[in-house]
Amino acid sequence: MDELVALYDEDGKACGSAPRSRMRAENLHHAATAVVVRDPLGRIYVHRRTNTKDVYPGRRDFAAGGVIAAGEDPDTAALRELAEELGITGVPLTPLASGSYADDHTSYHGFCYTVTWAGPIYWQPEEVAGGEWVSPESLAAAIAADPDDFMPDTLGLLGGWLSEVIVGTTGT
Repeated sequence: MDELVALYDEDGKACGSAPRSRMRAENLHHAATAVVVRDPLGRIYVHRRTNTKDVYPGRRDFAAGGVIAAGEDPDTAALRELAEELGITGVPLTPLASGSYADDHTSYHGFCYTVTWAGPIYWQPEEVAGGEWVSPESLAAAIAADPDDFMPDTLGLLGGWLSEVIVGTTGT
């Protein structure tokens, strides 16, 4: 069954819905979540997307998340995606940023968060091929070495945040 996803306007407001297949085929502006998972040491969880993902298959990502369903609240969607992709539950979300991202493959308003997690990670096999904890500095070095191996939307929405973490201007 083709899930209904929330469509959003350029101001970040819900303005309708469409089947996911139509949203992808027509690159309709929708909404999605991105949750950066950090451990108590400040490391960031980086995972590799499976090769079956509909957008940017096989790339690395430093945020778990996904498309917001029609009628779904962004916070609820972020917690749902975090539980589905990495098996993380029962953590409070800390908002990081909100903004739009668009390229030839996707166009959406992103709701970005961070959480701190010290427990086990359980990958959803349909979406996550593997993952590891890395320091912010190691993540930045990996991105600099091969930016095409990473999700461009996460870099677009959260690259500035990562830079701030590295220079120590934010602890979130």
